[in-house]
Amino acid sequence: MPSHDETSPVAPRAGSVRRPSPTRTRSTGGGGGRPPVPPRRPGGGTGAARGGTSASRGGTSASRGGTSASRGGTTAARSGGPGRPPAKKATKGKAAGNKKQRRRRRLKIAGGVMGGLLALLCVFVGVVYASTEVPSPDSVSTKQTTVLYYGDGVTEMARLGDENRTNVPLGEISEPAQRAVLAAENRSFYSDPGISFTGIVRAAWNNLTGGSTQGGSTITQQYVKNAFLTSEQTFSRKFQELFLAIKLDNNFSKEQILENYLNTIYYGRGAYGIEAAANTYFGIPAAQLTAEQGAVMAVLVRSPSSYDPETNPEGAQDRWGLVLDAMVEEGWLTDAERAAAVYPAVLPKGGSTLGMPEGPEGHIVTQVKQELEARGYDEQQINAGGLRVTTTISKPAQDAAVAAVREVTAPPEPQELREALVAIDPRTGGVVAYYGGENGVGTDYAQAQRQPGSSVKPYVLATALDQGIGIQARRDGSDDQTFPDRPGQPVTNSGGVGCAACTLTEAITRSLNTTFYSLAYEVGPENVRDTILAATGLPDTWQDGNLAGDRVLAAPGGATGSSIGIGEYEMRPIDQAQGFATLAAGGIRRDAHFVAKVTDSEGTVLFEQAALPGEQVLPADTVNDVTVALKEVASYSRRALDGGREVASKTGTQGQGENNSDAWMVGYTPSIATAVWMGNDSPSDPIVDSRGRIIYGANLPGAIWQQFMDAVLADTPEEDLPDKALIRGDSGQGVPEPTPTPTPEPAPVTTQAPVTTAAPVPTPSTSSAPKPVDTDGDGVPDDRDFAPNDPSISTRPAAPVDSDGDGVTDDRDPAPNDPTIPGRGNGQGEPGPILPPPRN
Repeated sequence: MPSHDETSPVAPRAGSVRRPSPTRTRSTGGGGGRPPVPPRRPGGGTGAARGGTSASRGGTSASRGGTSASRGGTTAARSGGPGRPPAKKATKGKAAGNKKQRRRRRLKIAGGVMGGLLALLCVFVGVVYASTEVPSPDSVSTKQTTVLYYGDGVTEMARLGDENRTNVPLGEISEPAQRAVLAAENRSFYSDPGISFTGIVRAAWNNLTGGSTQGGSTITQQYVKNAFLTSEQTFSRKFQELFLAIKLDNNFSKEQILENYLNTIYYGRGAYGIEAAANTYFGIPAAQLTAEQGAVMAVLVRSPSSYDPETNPEGAQDRWGLVLDAMVEEGWLTDAERAAAVYPAVLPKGGSTLGMPEGPEGHIVTQVKQELEARGYDEQQINAGGLRVTTTISKPAQDAAVAAVREVTAPPEPQELREALVAIDPRTGGVVAYYGGENGVGTDYAQAQRQPGSSVKPYVLATALDQGIGIQARRDGSDDQTFPDRPGQPVTNSGGVGCAACTLTEAITRSLNTTFYSLAYEVGPENVRDTILAATGLPDTWQDGNLAGDRVLAAPGGATGSSIGIGEYEMRPIDQAQGFATLAAGGIRRDAHFVAKVTDSEGTVLFEQAALPGEQVLPADTVNDVTVALKEVASYSRRALDGGREVASKTGTQGQGENNSDAWMVGYTPSIATAVWMGNDSPSDPIVDSRGRIIYGANLPGAIWQQFMDAVLADTPEEDLPDKALIRGDSGQGVPEPTPTPTPEPAPVTTQAPVTTAAPVPTPSTSSAPKPVDTDGDGVPDDRDFAPNDPSISTRPAAPVDSDGDGVTDDRDPAPNDPTIPGRGNGQGEPGPILPPPRN
């Protein structure tokens, strides 16, 4: 055992031990010293001495070996057993070394790959940056313009965003207004590099985590996005924004960027750029804007529709105060100036057209914009977002609608008459033609709430059918009847006609008011209302218009009476087109719409209307029978379509005493449903034609409807309508079918002959004649009655006289002997519009 403690410091390990010098003095003892060197032998002293030295060294080695043994024992003890071969220890050390080397190699490879990728990224960024072109600010207006197309997706209808825009140099924008915008949007604008790294990271994090998409962009980024990019929140768009913003900041001065930004922002009310906005909101140029007025402009930058002072005064003023506070923090406004600041007076909203057509198509644009807003697009996106909107409007159908209205109502017809036409494809719900008036930025009469008169009778019939009352059931249609819910106010039929026991088919063809008032009373007015709401999609309460807040299809107090059966409660032309489209589709309602597709300026599809399966809101057998009952109305009203094409239709007239205020013609085939209305601006004023005669549904409105339907359906396959009723029976309060009334036998005729002596006096003789039949009770036997089932007609109508052959009968022709008046303008006697005699 070594004499030293194993825990004491030890000498350096083998391999670094320095051997003692050969001249070193031999040890004289001392415990623990080396063993004494043996004396040299004679004759071999040197070798002995060397051998002794070797022995001595060997002893030392042994001693060291003992130490090594001790260490080896320790090692053996650590390894779990004595005498582990050194070779294995060496092998283990080598394996451990190999692991470290492999790890280092992997790290080197990974580092190389990362370095290579970084180098590639740098090269890519450099190439992209070098190849990125900053568009000219002149392209901004084109980029921001929203374009509306007809249904073909090619023919333009309107452009929005081209109108109220005036660019001015930065020097013509007041400094307080500039600072107000900077305070609201980007206080560090003049010192930042054009991008906000924190904003980009925050937006990226929100995109990754599914949070709200947001920007936190600088003014430079906002300008890039508004002027040159789409508004989508994607990584690729943000990547483009990043490079364009950096390059824009490098290529243009801050003043140039701010000038372009202020000239391209949409401020609401159709104003593009701060110059147009200053004039729109304050009636002054941008150079005169005060800090208070500039703060109003700055608030509008974020959301012009949300912070318009007229529609949201509280929100606008709250944010206005925050902008002024920010200006104080930046030293752009003193505390005294802030304390004295008062919210400035803002002009009321004007009638900016926003680039809408001033003709009939302007009403279509308004409907398209409202539909886009309902789908979540805000005012700025619609008016300044560069959208490309394909509508459902057919260009040929729209042209036919406008032509029909203009031609039928051309002078000498009174120009104070107002008209509306709406046509819907029942198979899709798409509006294919829409005419709300000549002034596209004025009143839209297709949205006017007017009394529909008899044009609602098909819904009454549908309600009765749903309760098991068939179209062959009979009801009392006599004129001038009173009812329990209408004391002292008798119901009359147009022209005083009547029928004591007509079928419901006959009654709706002849439009007998007494029959359908009575039927509505019988089936329940609220049930009729439910049928109309289901077919038209009308809400329970009017959302806008003169009746906003009132209950739909009800009196001012909210109650719905039997007068719903004769159309005394207001509807709109578009509602009637929608309701009849539901009938045309077999009771399936597909909501009317104007937008077929929306893309951005680059062609990326943002929305596309899928095929609407619709909802079965009325039973198919009920609608089948309603259609059967309506098939003869057009012919009865002398508005049959070309070629005898089958069509279901209904006229309607609403009047004030002896005068009419509203006249309708509504009808459908399987492929199109069209509603036409005619009236004037005041329901209290009568509507008359050029000769002073009252206008009925079959007159001018019927002529418009007929001309439009013939034009749209020309060269299209004929479509059959059902001709057989499916619902039989009458569970209601019917009247029996009339039986022939016996006619009293004529009294015997006594003839007194002269008395002579040559001839006997004849005795009185009697004779009896067969009893004549008078089905309609008009006093004319059926064999001599031109219309045996119509008490109002007994003789054949006289053929109309047309002396000059211009197609207009003498009783309606202002110049009965001149074929060019009222011709269609070619001077060759081409026939003018043929209008039937008044009939509801």
